[in-house]
Amino acid sequence: MLRTITSLSLRQILLLDAIATGITAVLLVAAAELLSGPLGLPEILLREAGLILVPFVALVGWTASRQIPAIGAVRTIISGNVLWVVASLLLLVSGYVAPTLAGYVLVAAQAIVVGFFAELQLIALRRTRAITA
Repeated sequence: MLRTITSLSLRQILLLDAIATGITAVLLVAAAELLSGPLGLPEILLREAGLILVPFVALVGWTASRQIPAIGAVRTIISGNVLWVVASLLLLVSGYVAPTLAGYVLVAAQAIVVGFFAELQLIALRRTRAITA
């Protein structure tokens, strides 16, 4: 299974990231009020997180649509994903919020998925650069 996933092209991985992040953004913006209580996370935090993702989704989608994704854009996307993971983990340990168990699980799970995307993108970028070198 992991071999199949790591054999995806950089563009395919970017497209999957854009789709997953886009779905997350829509859910966070549209359902922030509904999710706030069960997750124990402030509605404004959920909504703002979703809005922050919108330009990121545009960048990832645009980069995925290029025949040859720009290395600088891919590095920016990887960095953004890593920053999102760090921010998610800091949120959980900061004491700024008091999430429920479901909130902890959701924040941790999405951080793991985003970190996985960053790793896949880095692997694919290195593979792409090795092929073109």
